[in-house]
Amino acid sequence: MELAFLLIPIVLVLVICGVYYSYLQQKKRREELRRLADELGWQFEPQSDYDHDEEYGHFEIFRRGHSRYAYNTLHGSVAVDGGNWPAKMGDFHYKVTSGSGKNRSTSTYRFSYLMLRLPYQPMPELLIRREGMFDSLASLFGFDDIDFESAEFSRRFFVKSPDKRFAYDVIHTGMMEFLLAADAPMVDIERGGCCLSDGRGTWTPHEFRATIEFASEFFRLWPQHVVAQLEHKV
Repeated sequence: MELAFLLIPIVLVLVICGVYYSYLQQKKRREELRRLADELGWQFEPQSDYDHDEEYGHFEIFRRGHSRYAYNTLHGSVAVDGGNWPAKMGDFHYKVTSGSGKNRSTSTYRFSYLMLRLPYQPMPELLIRREGMFDSLASLFGFDDIDFESAEFSRRFFVKSPDKRFAYDVIHTGMMEFLLAADAPMVDIERGGCCLSDGRGTWTPHEFRATIEFASEFFRLWPQHVVAQLEHKV
């Protein structure tokens, strides 16, 4: 019993230290992203945005779990082949609860993202991401993604679009080489917007910059005839 009373203050001190350390880490990240926004000439909004998942709910990555909100949000534009496309990036938070009763547990997840508003509407949807284990299992039941002439690209990337011709035009040989050489995040194009994220964790300022550069190069590589067709539809 005496040992239990001795452990209580020790546990409380450890909890307080943990909370304070988390506060310092969050403060440091806000300061880093605020400096990044200043360097890019973007606006920075650190507060939580609980409407983000509703506004961008058509992207699967923002529909996961519960207790969802965006925070540490930066607003600006990305230079793409001579134009400036409206952009938004930052961090996203959600929780996943599993089990029941005494076995009930909740895990917290955070990841960073970059969103672009494309100047082409309407346009086909397109999803490009790294191939996963479940994609291989799904293919056994006939749920195949779009295959390309490059066996290496088809093995490493999952591609989905309701318009295969559009996917083949965008993902030409040069684009495949670019995606294979880059540390490519998921590229999800829906409703005239593009979301880039790996969904695995928060990015450093350097990784945010690298993702902006990736997005700029990705869209610069789109063939002129594809861009011309999309611009004609606007």
